[in-house]
Amino acid sequence: MYQHINRNFEEVDFSTQDLKYGELISCTFTRCSFANGSLEEISSAGCRFIECNFRGASLNGSIHKESAFENCNFSGANLYVSKFEDCKMMGSDFTGSNLDGFSIVKGDWSYTNLRHTRLAKQDLRGVNFVEADLSGANLEKADLRDSDLTMAVMDKANVYGADARGAVMEGVDFKSFSIAGLKMDKEQCVWVAQSYGAKIG
Repeated sequence: MYQHINRNFEEVDFSTQDLKYGELISCTFTRCSFANGSLEEISSAGCRFIECNFRGASLNGSIHKESAFENCNFSGANLYVSKFEDCKMMGSDFTGSNLDGFSIVKGDWSYTNLRHTRLAKQDLRGVNFVEADLSGANLEKADLRDSDLTMAVMDKANVYGADARGAVMEGVDFKSFSIAGLKMDKEQCVWVAQSYGAKIG
């Protein structure tokens, strides 16, 4: 096990290094590459990753608390049973990543690419998904209560059995996916009607 505290790394290639079981505290990584790297069970707290490449990396069992991953690439990464608590993930790309068993505790996931990800039965309460791309995502039986889905793209997303009560869904195109089985509140029903051209007044 290793530990880095208050360190700054810029354009460093970590892709060939074994980084398992490490502890990162208040570190900043700018345009660094962790592609195809071994980062199993690492932990980060208060760190900032800016435009970093995690493509194909193994992050199974990793835990991240109050860290920021801004415009990072997680394409094809393995995030099995990883945990992100109060993290800022704005603009990051999770295309083809394995999110089975992972958990999100609040945090900012706005502008993220979560197309076709498997988020079934996930507890996503209070998460910010503003303008996130959830096209084709499997959200079956997910708990979306009090989340912010403003302007989120949900084309062909599976929301059967999901609970979206209290979630902000203004600007969502309800015509682009089936709302069958989705638990909604009265305000959301109004947005659905408006999405189909109804004038409420």
